[in-house]
Amino acid sequence: MRLLHTSDWHLGRSFHGEDLLAAQAAYVDHLVETVEAEQVDLVIVAGDVYDRALPPVDAVALADDAFARLARSRAQVVVTSGNHDSHRRLGFNSRLVELAGLHLRTDAGRVDEPVLLTDEHGPIAVYGIPYLEPDVLRHAWDLPARSHQAVLGHALERIRDDLATRADGTRSVVVAHAFVAGGLPSDSEREIAVGGVSVVPVELFAGFDYTALGHLHGRARLTESVRYCGSPIAYSFSEARHLKGSWLVDLDADGLVDTRFVESPVPRPLACLSGTLETLLADPDLADAEAAWVQVTLTDTARPTNAMERLQRRFPHAVALRFTPAGGPTTPERSPTAGKSAYEISLEFVDHVRGGPASEAESDLLRLALECCSDDPDLVPGRDTVVTR
Repeated sequence: MRLLHTSDWHLGRSFHGEDLLAAQAAYVDHLVETVEAEQVDLVIVAGDVYDRALPPVDAVALADDAFARLARSRAQVVVTSGNHDSHRRLGFNSRLVELAGLHLRTDAGRVDEPVLLTDEHGPIAVYGIPYLEPDVLRHAWDLPARSHQAVLGHALERIRDDLATRADGTRSVVVAHAFVAGGLPSDSEREIAVGGVSVVPVELFAGFDYTALGHLHGRARLTESVRYCGSPIAYSFSEARHLKGSWLVDLDADGLVDTRFVESPVPRPLACLSGTLETLLADPDLADAEAAWVQVTLTDTARPTNAMERLQRRFPHAVALRFTPAGGPTTPERSPTAGKSAYEISLEFVDHVRGGPASEAESDLLRLALECCSDDPDLVPGRDTVVTR
């Protein structure tokens, strides 16, 4: 049997304010084409179909299209909910859509109910574990501890108990959405720590023929049979060096026999640039970045005016800007504020972040803004001064 392991679609997510729906739709096209081209028998989506519990309607429409197309394909489909999904909303009508070969596993109470498939070598039991919230399940499952390891360990114990009742030679596939030791986080995952601990040991998954993980956005091989595929497209600049795609997994009579990574289309590359503004604007070696999403770290000793506007003339897709002055601390200590008015502090702040004083017009505008916000004359000295808009 051939599996295609994908996860973390995050439909409805944007990238620094830029809409990603077209890129996500292109990935769905790629996924469906891969199912047919590679003769895939089972598609696994290991959680975080949506980016939030109440996804926008266009994201729901794209998920509906993706699931309908996969249901019409040659493959069976197993989908679990992640920590970004609403398990109730994603799991709506789950028993009905199973009739079309699409199996939604969003109910923690069904972790030991496998999707049973067969190939020429015999049966395969696919266990879908949705994201398990320790605070919700500790009392429901009467667990001794409030932790991710406790809830996931209990779920896997139930799965092993069920697998022991199956026919000899039944192969096992587990789908889980969790932070497993050995994977590297990026800036785009939501924190799931409980009591400061979010990681579970990879040893929990020992003995299964394949474990398809979701949650971390970078692909990773934790063991030969325990893997993250990562998100299909990048959702933060920390993923600039990631290779995005899905795992193609072959099982024979004895279990895992082969894996191959199938790269997904890149809607727009990422580029992280650093240097002075004038250098970045003039450097011919940065031509490739003109078509990329760009994060810029400026190292000018004084903050340039209209920096983003000037950068976007050369790099139209520059979306993130940071300042790290060369030769100086990235977070200098603030000037003492004792005995100073809000107006004086505001002027010092402008001088501090820009590396030069505010202009007369800017000073007047600051004074007017502070007057409008405060009834305390001590906060804005000279408040009787007439300021022309």
